Amino acid sequence: MLELRPNCELCDRDLPPAAQDARICTYECTYCAPCADTVLKNVCPTCGGGLQPRPIRPANAWRPELKLGLANHPASDRRRHTPWSADQIDWIVERLSSVPPHER
Repeated sequence: MLELRPNCELCDRDLPPAAQDARICTYECTYCAPCADTVLKNVCPTCGGGLQPRPIRPANAWRPELKLGLANHPASDRRRHTPWSADQIDWIVERLSSVPPHER
């Protein structure tokens, strides 16, 4: 199950569970759409993979017998920040942004 990280790891913008502009890589590194599109150019600075819209976990347990939804599986409240410097981010973005994610 996704961790649903609460913030953009680059600009620290809040990204609540229902945020439609949250983007994640396959390792769940989380960014807001403006950072993902303009700064990172669809390149995760950690793994080099692409960034996709993060799914939204339903607030309600629509099948109560399964105990799903945010009430039973809340989003993380642990804020994370990228460990990479601006130069390190620029290096990987420059190297990979012209390569489609499925070819990285």
